[in-house]
Amino acid sequence: MAVAGMLGKKIGMTQVFDENGEIHPITVVQVGPCVITQIKTQAKDGYDAAQIGLVEFVKSSKINKAMAGHFGKNNVPPVRILREVPIEVAAKVAEGEETVGSKAGDRVLVDIFADEKFVDVLGTSKGRGFAGVVRRHGFGGGPKSHGHMFQVQGSIGASSFPSRVMKGMRMPGHMGVDNVTVRNLRIRGIDTDENLLMLEGAVPGHREGYVLITKAKQPPRERRGFSGATTVDPLKASKKASASKKK
Repeated sequence: MAVAGMLGKKIGMTQVFDENGEIHPITVVQVGPCVITQIKTQAKDGYDAAQIGLVEFVKSSKINKAMAGHFGKNNVPPVRILREVPIEVAAKVAEGEETVGSKAGDRVLVDIFADEKFVDVLGTSKGRGFAGVVRRHGFGGGPKSHGHMFQVQGSIGASSFPSRVMKGMRMPGHMGVDNVTVRNLRIRGIDTDENLLMLEGAVPGHREGYVLITKAKQPPRERRGFSGATTVDPLKASKKASASKKK
């Protein structure tokens, strides 16, 4: 069994160039190191998962007795954040024999993503406070001429029928601080020495915010003919097809 995810901290955004000279915006994430604090099994807990924690300095006064006993049971250091991640079932080496799986106390490093192309990132979005419908839901607003209020919602219900505001009406309210999952972010680089992961695109949350990174559940399929050196030249392809028709 192998752990399929890690905890990390968002550092910031920058940009890199690929071998073709194209620019790509990336987010740098400090991934781990993490430690496995508990292994949950189908027989005992009803499902297979691993409880991991991000290794950071935590004062002993911040850990209550229950959590101190939980960490001491498996002889792991106290951690600030705990999350559960899925476990990949190991392939059988021989009949009735399996590879050695992960256990409590093992360290999890960024090299688990070395063979991956895409990852899913879950984080807490930035808090925007109380926001109106234009900012919160992208409404167009009212007339912009003199004497009108632009960022207004307008009518929200009918008078005769149904004589009430329908449930689920998009209205002003608290915006942000939600659990947001961004799927299929491409890995642009891995630094195993500093435990850094460079992801193409934006990651939810503010700088120094904690995120959960897992292997992509449904990675996109690579398009044929768009993979660098094997790209098909449409002009050569059409000439080749016309030549075969003449024969």
